[in-house]
Amino acid sequence: MNMIKHVTDQTFEAEVTNQKGTVLVDFWAPWCGPCKAMSPILDEFDAEMGDSVQVVKVNVDENPVSAGKFGIMSIPTIVRIKDGVPVHQVTGLQSKEQLKKWVNS
Repeated sequence: MNMIKHVTDQTFEAEVTNQKGTVLVDFWAPWCGPCKAMSPILDEFDAEMGDSVQVVKVNVDENPVSAGKFGIMSIPTIVRIKDGVPVHQVTGLQSKEQLKKWVNS
């Protein structure tokens, strides 16, 4: 079973950009209500998807460089990265079913 990793500006490239396969990056902040609501949904999603998708979280307050690279203006924003290339991003609270459809599209 995967565990959701917390990545930083310093580890982003190694943990996300240099990975093969699909990585979902959750840009969030501790003070953000919808981000807090998103957390258990991501936990369930991660548990169900297993090794097929890696889920990582980036605290935008502590890691402004990573957030800036993706032009993150609102949170939560989830970016889907396939083989190191950003392919899609969505902002706002998402359901587990929406995430599954999105990852499999």
